[in-house]
Amino acid sequence: MIKKLCPSEPELNIPAKNSYRMVILGSSKVGKTAIVSRFLNGRFDDQYTPTIEDFHRKFYSIRGEVYQLDILDTSGNHPFPAMRRLSILTGDVFILVFSLDNRDSFEEVQRLRQQIMETKSCLKNKTKETADVPIMICGNKGDRGDFYREVQRHEIEQLLAGDKKCAYFEISAKKNSNVDGMFQALFAMAKLPSEMSPDLHRKVSVQYCDLLYKKPLKSKRIKEGGDAYGIVAPFARRPSVHSDLMYIREKAIGGGQAKDKDKERCVIS
Repeated sequence: MIKKLCPSEPELNIPAKNSYRMVILGSSKVGKTAIVSRFLNGRFDDQYTPTIEDFHRKFYSIRGEVYQLDILDTSGNHPFPAMRRLSILTGDVFILVFSLDNRDSFEEVQRLRQQIMETKSCLKNKTKETADVPIMICGNKGDRGDFYREVQRHEIEQLLAGDKKCAYFEISAKKNSNVDGMFQALFAMAKLPSEMSPDLHRKVSVQYCDLLYKKPLKSKRIKEGGDAYGIVAPFARRPSVHSDLMYIREKAIGGGQAKDKDKERCVIS
């Protein structure tokens, strides 16, 4: 029986510099939710259920510091453009997913990458060429083989064109092939702890949230040693629009930060 649930974010007092949001974008049926499932619990579900928008939260204890990673699994349809722009504005790192057997989904990734650069430029008051956003382009369903392939590697290399903040991985969420390597590369680009990757930390249940505080372990089920733990928060809810705007303000740094009205204009325009 769970005796204690993880505390809320205010109780944890996680600094803004240790709070991040990962946004997953792409067409329908390309495997976005399957990638999130691999990341959170190492499982794959063959049954397809359309995603409207799913929000997840994971806490980490890494080398004595507590981190929070929010994961926004978006719809492939995006019936509300303003909400998609808000999702992009709040994102710190992005995964753009297409299916290797679907050229239309690859073309959608190209449009999404352009939209991210333009939207972030609006926030940071920079040109789209200088918007500095870590983006991972992910070609999923690599297990299907070359016979079904509609997107060639040289096309992806041409899309990247030497952009150091954009990388490409071919994976199979179904076979769990190259998934962890993709996350490690993304976190390295974003200068986040590598231990956030699924294979580089201990996954523990919410009843052991005391690990976030580095309190002595009372359970023999969790062995001593190691300095990286990950705990998925139960019942995480998507923050309100107001909370998202506050999050954007906290993340904006330096002379290029936008005023509140400018941020709202970025969302609704």
